[in-house]
Amino acid sequence: LGASGASEQDLRTRAGDTEFLASVLDFLMMDDAWVISFCDSAAIPYDQLMQARMALPGGEQVNWT
Repeated sequence: LGASGASEQDLRTRAGDTEFLASVLDFLMMDDAWVISFCDSAAIPYDQLMQARMALPGGEQVNWT
């Protein structure tokens, strides 16, 4: 949380906000090690985070940088 700029309260109050969730996934997907660690701990396939991101606002936008 410290590196993201979000607080624990932000997570609680904005958990239903699709734009906030999209930004959380964008942040998490910045580092492959974070993706692997999260997916391993949640027992989900690695590509499922990107699929979730694509379903949220802005997910259809391709960012090549």
